[in-house]
Amino acid sequence: MNYSKINNLTGWVCFVIALTTYILTLDKSASFWDCGEFIATAFRLEVVHQPGA
Repeated sequence: MNYSKINNLTGWVCFVIALTTYILTLDKSASFWDCGEFIATAFRLEVVHQPGA
């Protein structure tokens, strides 16, 4: 195998591992209550209130 094929194969293996991990940890449904607030505060690196508060 030459360097290009090894590099290509390594990239695909990393992609499959990352995709598998993402799919296995994916939530079954979207959260209803605070998801918009959590996304907005995570984008701005702010501190949000505790869940359920």
